Amino acid sequence: MELHQEIKTLAAQLGAILTDKCLWITTAESCTGGGVSYALTDTPGSSRYLGRAFVTYSNEAKHELINVATSTLEQFGAVSEQTVKEMAFGAINVANADVAIAISGIAGPGGATPDKPVGFVWFCIQIAGKQFTFKQIFSGDRAQVRLQAIEFALKKTIEKINL
Repeated sequence: MELHQEIKTLAAQLGAILTDKCLWITTAESCTGGGVSYALTDTPGSSRYLGRAFVTYSNEAKHELINVATSTLEQFGAVSEQTVKEMAFGAINVANADVAIAISGIAGPGGATPDKPVGFVWFCIQIAGKQFTFKQIFSGDRAQVRLQAIEFALKKTIEKINL
């Protein structure tokens, strides 16, 4: 995946903030396929703030790796606020991190439903026990949706960590 300069800049900025605050981050990614952790590790010195990241593309991976309840996945689906909240919580606990970014969405071209179109993405940022959730609908093809989701996640994490 070729990262845009804006994503590289945001990832470096977040890395500097994490380093300054002595915080560890983890990610739990579905539709972005590890793109946020890839962006974070593109910056030299990222081992000071990123120890583990999870690509939980399937429901089984969400359940087995980061303890998302099967009942949550069955009742609300993988692309839901409830699921990303459990993804963030589980990732923080498994990785023993301070900050988590969780993302689940529909990058397309398939997989859409009437209430969850292509480009529909849920995010959860967890910092110091607080969870912030966001939903967005991005436009464009699969690659564009994924890149927009990565950029959005980095921006929102920087915003929330600086509160």
